[in-house]
Amino acid sequence: MFDLVVFIPRVVAQSIPLMLGSTGETITQKSGNLNLGIPGVMYVGAISGVIGAFLYEHSCGGSAEAMNPVLTVLIPLLCCLIGSLLMGLLYCVLTVTFRANQNVTGLAMTTFGVGFGNFFGGSLIKLTGSDVPSIALSATSNVFRTTLPFASGTGTVGKLLFSYGFLAYAAIIISLAAAYIIRNTRVGLHLRAVGESPATADAAGINITKYKYAATCIGCMIAGLGGLYYVMDYANGVWSNNAFGDRGWLAIALVIFTIWRPDLGIISSFLFGGLYILYLYIPTGTNLAVKELYKMLPYVVTIIVLIFTSMRNKRENQPPASLGQSYFREER
Repeated sequence: MFDLVVFIPRVVAQSIPLMLGSTGETITQKSGNLNLGIPGVMYVGAISGVIGAFLYEHSCGGSAEAMNPVLTVLIPLLCCLIGSLLMGLLYCVLTVTFRANQNVTGLAMTTFGVGFGNFFGGSLIKLTGSDVPSIALSATSNVFRTTLPFASGTGTVGKLLFSYGFLAYAAIIISLAAAYIIRNTRVGLHLRAVGESPATADAAGINITKYKYAATCIGCMIAGLGGLYYVMDYANGVWSNNAFGDRGWLAIALVIFTIWRPDLGIISSFLFGGLYILYLYIPTGTNLAVKELYKMLPYVVTIIVLIFTSMRNKRENQPPASLGQSYFREER
């Protein structure tokens, strides 16, 4: 039988990387930058956190008792944010300062990020001398996966609502905060102005370069947290090369699905997360062909959404007018 009590927590865990990736990309696109390097950014954020956790665990002899819980979280978290920030800076230097093509730069960053993660991931695997091509950071993962203290005593409600690590709740808070800032603050107004018409915003005294750099770097840091969550929480602290799949690309598709609204991204991420693992819960017997069709669901939905999005006529449902275009001040 289909067990919702088991299915929903799996959906939430699957959706958090998508939520963080789409929220980060939404903030970036609101500034007019189209960062197709989000899959690479998530990869770099994840491996940076893994490197920090690996070094700290081994400095403590791999003993969970010798590890400080605060440092166990703080070290990989800071490493993840720094790695993601550097990727955001790289993108901005190339596209904002040197005005390189944003599509080509984003795709190159995805290739670079995956290669970077696989190189250092493979190096760590060799250092451990593991018989399997993976790294297990169990002590760090246990801290990241720590649930609220009263979760176990509240039965089904606790399992459905309170049985997640702190990054899951942080992802929802970040999405809601991003939506509020974009819609209801002066900073959000300036950011939207930069994305819609940088020439007009520049004439009004708004620093275009500052907003593009800030939005892209913050967006990359948020997306990088999605990669860290995947490894430390969803994958139980196990790093394997090329294990992310296409979650980064789905996160980019979610930006369009949510019409550039991070708050809608919360529900949409749950929907896509459910579609992503639905094939595991639908009985197909020995018919593998049917299971493969169920695996296609999130991509079929993505295509349908893209078609309907292109047919929308409302201006508020359209992408920022200058999305993907470099700003040349001398042409103002």
